[in-house]
Amino acid sequence: MAELASTFKDIVGDENVLTREGDTAYYRTGFRCGYGGASAVVFPTTLLEQWRVLQAAVDAGCAIIMQATKTGLTGGSAPSGFDYDREVVIINTGRIHGLRLLKEGTQALAFPGDTLFELGKALQKIDRVPHSVLGSTSIGATVIGGVANNAGGALCKRGSSYTELALYARVDQAGRLELVDHLGIRNLGETPEEILERLEAGDFSDEDLIDDDRVASDADYVNRIRDLEATVPNRYNADPRRLHEVSGSAGKVACFAVRVDTFAAPKKKQVFVLGTNDPQHFVTMRRRILGGFEHLPEMGEYMNRATFNTAEKYAKDVALAIKYLGTERLPRAYALKAKAEYLLNKVPFLPKYLPDIVLYYASKLFPQHLPKRLLEHRDAHEHLLILVTADESIEESRRYLEDEWGRIPGVGFFECTEDEQEAALLHRFSAAGAGLRYQNLHQRTTEEVLALDIALLSSDPEWVEDLPEEITKDMVLALSYGHYMCHVFHNIYVFRKGTDVAAIKDRMLERLEAQGAKFPAEHNFGHLYEAEQVVKDFHQALDPTNTFNPGIGRTTKSRRPARQS
Repeated sequence: MAELASTFKDIVGDENVLTREGDTAYYRTGFRCGYGGASAVVFPTTLLEQWRVLQAAVDAGCAIIMQATKTGLTGGSAPSGFDYDREVVIINTGRIHGLRLLKEGTQALAFPGDTLFELGKALQKIDRVPHSVLGSTSIGATVIGGVANNAGGALCKRGSSYTELALYARVDQAGRLELVDHLGIRNLGETPEEILERLEAGDFSDEDLIDDDRVASDADYVNRIRDLEATVPNRYNADPRRLHEVSGSAGKVACFAVRVDTFAAPKKKQVFVLGTNDPQHFVTMRRRILGGFEHLPEMGEYMNRATFNTAEKYAKDVALAIKYLGTERLPRAYALKAKAEYLLNKVPFLPKYLPDIVLYYASKLFPQHLPKRLLEHRDAHEHLLILVTADESIEESRRYLEDEWGRIPGVGFFECTEDEQEAALLHRFSAAGAGLRYQNLHQRTTEEVLALDIALLSSDPEWVEDLPEEITKDMVLALSYGHYMCHVFHNIYVFRKGTDVAAIKDRMLERLEAQGAKFPAEHNFGHLYEAEQVVKDFHQALDPTNTFNPGIGRTTKSRRPARQS
C-alpha cells in the first residue's frame, strides 16, 4: 500500500492523502450509521486528478468508495466492516467545484463537490430553485450525490432527483477504466484528459449543448403522482424507470459532472395546517387533491402527534439554529458537529454523542419557539399535515379547505401567517432528527434507532400502522412523518435495551411487503437494506467487476473476475 499511497501523493500532493488510521477514521464512518476499513483517503482537487487517482486505484486492484460530503443516511458513502477481499480506497471528491448555470439558468452543470445549497444560492439571484429544498440542502448534500441516490421528492411536482446527462467513469468487463461522456456538450475532445480539462476550464458555451430526447429531471412525476390506482408506489429507489447510468448508481460508477434542470421559484407561497383524529379524513383529502385539483400544491408534509412532541422537545436546537444562524451556515455546522462527535466518542469515560446532549440542554434555556395556534392544533389532533401551496394552487386549496374539508366534523385547519408558516416548516424539518436525539439522550436504556424509509401504494388506505403486541411490547417511541401526497413515510422506532431490533425490523418489512410497499423510498439501499434484483442487475451491469462500493445493497463485497473480450 505504501507504493500506491506514494503514487496518490504524486498526483494530488502529500496533504491530500490520508493513510494513518486516526486521520482516516472520520471518512470511514457514515453520517448516521456504518464504519469500516480503508487503506487511504484521497482528495483530488480537479477532475483530471480524480481521473488519475481512479486509474491508479484500478491498476492496483483496489475496491473504490466514492464519497463527497458523506451525508448518506443508510451507510452507502462509507465502508462497511473490515471484511473486504482487497485494499479499500476512499476517493473524497468534496474539493472539486465548478458549478455553472446553463441556458439562462434553466439548467445547471454540477461537479462532484458542488452542493445543493450552493446551487440554490446561485439560482436565488435569478428567481429559480434547485430540485430539492431545505432537507438535503441544509445538511450539505451534493447535487451528484442526490442523482446517484435518486434522492428527494418532497415536492409534489418534481419527483426524485434524476438526469440522463452525465459524465462518468466505470470499470468495464475486462477490468479497464473507461470514461463515458453522455453529458451532451459538443467539442470537449477525444481523450479523457482533453474532455476533463476543457470541461473544468469552461471551454464551451450554450451553443455546444446538445438538446435531444434525454432529460435532466423526472418530468413525468407530476402525472405519475396523480395515478391513485397504480400497482407500484409513486417513487422508490428500485423503480426501473429511474435507474439510468449515474441516476440510481449508488456509487457504482465515479461521476465527474451532471446536467440537471432547475425550476421557476414560486411568486407567492401560502401554508395551511390541517388536523384530524381520523386518518381516513386525510385519505379522502389526498384523493380529492390529486384526483381533482387543476393545480397541485407544492408539498404535503405529515407528522403524527408523537413526532410533533418529540421534535418540540428534542430537536428545538435545530429549528433555532436554522432560524437564527440561517441555512447558509448550517452545512458547515453539521460538518463540525459530526467531526466533534467522532473525536469525543473515542474518549472512554464520556457518553456517546456528547454534542447532542449539550445542544439538548442548551435549547431548554430558550423560551417556547412554536406559535400558539400550532400548539393548539397539536393538542386537538393526533394527525397533522402542513400543506404548502403556491401561486395558482393557493386559492384552489383555500376554497377546498373552506367549502369541503372545514365542513367535516372533528377536523380543523388554519391559514398560517408568515411567522407561523416559517415555524411549521422548520418544525417539520427538525423532526427528521428528533428520534435519533431521543435515543442519544436515553442511550443507556434503549437500543439503536430503527428507521424505516417506506413507499406505500397510492391506493393503500392503511397508511397508519396497526402493529401487533409482539412488536410494540418493548417499544418506547414510535414516530411517523413524511411526504403525504406521494405516500412516502419515514417511521422511527426506539425500543428498550435488550430488544432484538434486527428481528423486529425483519417482521416489519415482511408486513409492509405484503401490502405492496417498497423500501427504501428515497434514501437508497446503502448497507441497511437488501437491494431488489432489478437494482442488483443494474449495478452489476454498471460495475461488472464489483470495483466500486462493493457490498452495497447487502450484495457480495468480493471482486468479480474480469473477462477479456
